[in-house]
Amino acid sequence: MSLPSFDPRGVPVRAVDAHLPRVPVELLQPALLRTWFAAPPAWEPELRAEPRTSAGPLRPAAVLVPLVWRDQPQVLLTQRPAHLPTHGGQIALPGGKLEAADRGDAVRCALREAHEEVGVPPPWVEPLGTLPPYGTGSGFLITPVVALVQPQGPWRPDPREVQEVFEVPLAFLMDPRHHRHHELVWQGQVRRWLSMPYHDGTTERFIWGATAGMLRNLYRFLLTASAAMMRP
Repeated sequence: MSLPSFDPRGVPVRAVDAHLPRVPVELLQPALLRTWFAAPPAWEPELRAEPRTSAGPLRPAAVLVPLVWRDQPQVLLTQRPAHLPTHGGQIALPGGKLEAADRGDAVRCALREAHEEVGVPPPWVEPLGTLPPYGTGSGFLITPVVALVQPQGPWRPDPREVQEVFEVPLAFLMDPRHHRHHELVWQGQVRRWLSMPYHDGTTERFIWGATAGMLRNLYRFLLTASAAMMRP
């Protein structure tokens, strides 16, 4: 399946999570993130899978969740070309399905794909750990690999796989005032998803579906860890 037969941007918003606390991103430092991923707090992912739109077993895949460490931490995302057969035109994290060369290693896969798709060489990347796998409706079981990225040059996207590379402030994505819930009956199933639209001043980046779901799980992880840190 490529693009859905509906425009997700036109589906009404059912709720916005303005009542939930934000992650205090201004307090986060690489050393803290390393500690939290090395010894994770007790937490549960909120979203694990979408309703299936394809038959057959789930195919293992991995994405990199690149925390780009600038003056303010950013999350690197890509806009996929519309012609791609899977998730064409959508916003995604760099990644893809595991190949033989990855030898079943999600971290190896995420690093390889990020290098191929957006020109992030492995020396720029420090993997921190993984989030629980996320099952997509299109038949992939994705392992998100969270990593610190220290860029030492420009991104170099592969135009065959990536139309555009852009960054969104981590503080924006970790603030649930920007997390919107949608619901639609499609192909006989109730389909629910999150969106996190980000306007960069010229363009709206409509982050939704699996990408938003994995970022929501990152929110839950960081919120749990930061709350534990701030307890007396």
